[in-house]
Amino acid sequence: MNKRVNKKVNKDKQYKRLGKQFLELHQQDSAFVIPNPWDSGTARLLANMGFKALATTSAGCAFFNGQQDNTLGREAILQNASEIVGAADLPVSADLENGFGDAPEEVAKTITAAVHIGLAGGSIEDANNHAESPVYAVELAAERIRAAVDAIANSGIPFVLTARAENYLFGNNDIANTIQRLQAYQEAGADVLYAPGVCSKEDIAAIVSSVDKPLNVVMGLAGGNLSVEELSRLGVKRISVGSALARAALGAFIRAATEMQQAGSFNFADEAINYTEVSRMLDR
Repeated sequence: MNKRVNKKVNKDKQYKRLGKQFLELHQQDSAFVIPNPWDSGTARLLANMGFKALATTSAGCAFFNGQQDNTLGREAILQNASEIVGAADLPVSADLENGFGDAPEEVAKTITAAVHIGLAGGSIEDANNHAESPVYAVELAAERIRAAVDAIANSGIPFVLTARAENYLFGNNDIANTIQRLQAYQEAGADVLYAPGVCSKEDIAAIVSSVDKPLNVVMGLAGGNLSVEELSRLGVKRISVGSALARAALGAFIRAATEMQQAGSFNFADEAINYTEVSRMLDR
């Protein structure tokens, strides 16, 4: 076997191991936390802290590149995901936005590329970013999930597909519509279901009782936060934080810069993590 073939075989084995490992995390009795780094450095720090899996954040990636969310495009988002995959030997799930195109074929293209860079999973939104009607009709949204499922099957590599119902993020707080959408995506073959913006115990419990796939819930958004213990009791299997870690870092940065600019003082440094501590964490 030549070196190139041997390298591909080893990579495929690694990808299959991480995909299987990621799926197994969703089968535990209690929920696990999947934090969202935005670059290789934050990925290494989180991995060295002992988290079992990581998830990318399109918003965090965009903010730290000086751009707004949903403006970077497929190539930049996958490059960021690839850097995070390479930073830690952990399953990584990517925020793949809406698959970077309306057509199911574009979603399939994105998923195929995601599998080939070593991602263990990824999410596809049902939002289209069109101001007049920002969420796809459920029939098209389900077709897009089916295209993603077919792409995964054709790859031969385990990949945990998360389907997102975005209606709450666009002001349509209709739990019945959310459940209808998630049920359609489950039927289309999604492995995990996710409705960002749903944060009340009653609504989360209603979703869990209405679907047969693991549910991801995002914490760190405005509107209340539930603990890992509370979410586990509700039947949630995965908890992400979206852009919350990135926004927390940017909040500290802006507060420090504001203090320097307006007060002419540097007290913010008293709360900064020690240089040696960061170096030690990255050296593990």
